[in-house]
Amino acid sequence: MKGNKSQLALWLASMFLATSVIAQLPQTTPVVETNLGKVQGFVHNDIDTFKGIRYGAAPVGDLRFMPPQKPEPIEALYNAIDYGAPAMQAAAGSLAFHRNDYSLRMQALMPTFSEMKIDNEDCLFLNVWTPEPDNNKRPVMVWFHGGGHAFGSGNWPLYNGENLAKRGDVVVVTVNHRLNVFGYLHLAELLGKDYATSGNAGNLDMVLALEWVRDNIANFGGDPSNVTIMGESGGGQKVSNLMAMPSAQGLFHKAIIQSGPGITVTPSKTATATATALLAELGINDVQKDLKTLQGLSADTIMAAALKVGSGKFSPVLDGISMPQHPFIMGAPKISADVPVLIGTNKDELTFFQASEPWFGNLTEEQLEEYAANTRKGKALLAEFRRIYPDYSPTHLRTAIDSAMFHYGSQMLAERKAAQNAAKVYMYSLTWETPANNGKFRSAHTLEIPFMFDNVELSRILVGPGDEPQAMADQMSEAWIAFARTGNPNNKNIPEWPAFDAESRSTMMFNLPSRVENDPLSTIRKILSGKEG
Repeated sequence: MKGNKSQLALWLASMFLATSVIAQLPQTTPVVETNLGKVQGFVHNDIDTFKGIRYGAAPVGDLRFMPPQKPEPIEALYNAIDYGAPAMQAAAGSLAFHRNDYSLRMQALMPTFSEMKIDNEDCLFLNVWTPEPDNNKRPVMVWFHGGGHAFGSGNWPLYNGENLAKRGDVVVVTVNHRLNVFGYLHLAELLGKDYATSGNAGNLDMVLALEWVRDNIANFGGDPSNVTIMGESGGGQKVSNLMAMPSAQGLFHKAIIQSGPGITVTPSKTATATATALLAELGINDVQKDLKTLQGLSADTIMAAALKVGSGKFSPVLDGISMPQHPFIMGAPKISADVPVLIGTNKDELTFFQASEPWFGNLTEEQLEEYAANTRKGKALLAEFRRIYPDYSPTHLRTAIDSAMFHYGSQMLAERKAAQNAAKVYMYSLTWETPANNGKFRSAHTLEIPFMFDNVELSRILVGPGDEPQAMADQMSEAWIAFARTGNPNNKNIPEWPAFDAESRSTMMFNLPSRVENDPLSTIRKILSGKEG
């Protein structure tokens, strides 16, 4: 009798557990047809989520360093419930949150080192968040991740598109693509025309992803004729690059560049020297003879050699074909003249990178003066920043000097874009300061991302406690959504935001409250351009 009762109890417990597990299983989305096969995702918070959709064939073996290829369609239903592999990662190195206890919590938002455990050359995947895969033709917002051209992925929790899709009734897409040596090894002069565009393979991956959006996003409820590309830091540079790439023309209709103006790319001669150094590190003296050896080396072997050469040296190249011009050095690209641009920076960009340095928080006035004396325009910049930010410590004055190029480059890009007298440009500056990490970051690099993605609760470690972060998100996410919808960021949550021109230089200063200022940091701009006085 006791045995029967025990068996009955076990059966009831197992049934209860099974019922509980089934009750927790996410609801599946409708099956969506793509030109590469059928996909099905899951529903979370009323948003249909599709993760890890393949848009390109695995760029390995004979396809290593080559332009991306479309994958073969699959007949089986693709289960899009988990992220695809991130690209091979070059270590992040000096980011502030990678060297202390704060780093352990920040890794929840930007898990670069965790991704190094699962990174892979086979990385051409994208993710989609949509309110519903119907025929409503929603604006499409495509995000290209930061991390320079060395590391990062569209899988980072910081880039979760669920809240943005829900808030704005938009479709959000994030993209993985080849990085560092695998995305930007320029072999054109060493291997000839077959490798003519190898120095921009990572950028061509993004073009292929945009072609996938053009061909398939309507089935996810998006409008392929209203696509906004956007990115921060290295992602902003990628957006700048795409505006100058003939193969990307017509694949997007608006562009958002956050803390990463891409004015120039690497000259071909410089990129060839980097490639030659890499081959020497790999022991390949005649790459034409040893091409199969290069194609057959393990990804880890190539990455190890690239790190010795310098992973930051692998970036988009002026190859004369896929990238026929520097994006903005001689003016804005004509091929994207009709594309409106939203561009801006954060007040204290470099605190994000420098907060881990031994001098951060300990810099003396004497050390600051010495640093300024050995920095281009440093003395003039220091004198002006002392006037602009009278409460700044020597540490934050140094970061202000180092952050100035972010602001100057963004102003330069906006000025050249506005000079086309075609599509409008809108400039912003984030001046709200985060209380997180004892306020040491102020208005740091990346701080705007939780606001424009409306991911405040997910990002409390970065934005801090209280109601102010959500009030910032209410302004910035609505502005980004409005811009994606119409090309104009104005909305009820902010003051009237005029378009930028070279005379007024109208800039939305995002804070609580936000306000418009004409030509902020004008004296800094004039110092860096040599027009002071």
